[in-house]
Amino acid sequence: MKRVFITGIFLLGTLSLTSCRETAEEKTVVKEVEVQKEAPEPEEKEQKGILERAGEKVDKKVNKEINEEIDKIDDN
Repeated sequence: MKRVFITGIFLLGTLSLTSCRETAEEKTVVKEVEVQKEAPEPEEKEQKGILERAGEKVDKKVNKEINEEIDKIDDN
């Protein structure tokens, strides 16, 4: 009887310490995908770079100042 009692306690202890759930590992999958842009249609203008846009703004300001100076000279 003592043997059955000890075996029962051992089995209950073993069952209570083990989990019924599966231990699933989480896997992270990273997939690299190449994105292709469609070719611009010939009618569309190509976008200008930042230097070209900045240059145009400076040109407009300088031209405006030059025109003002020319007008001042013409008035005299």
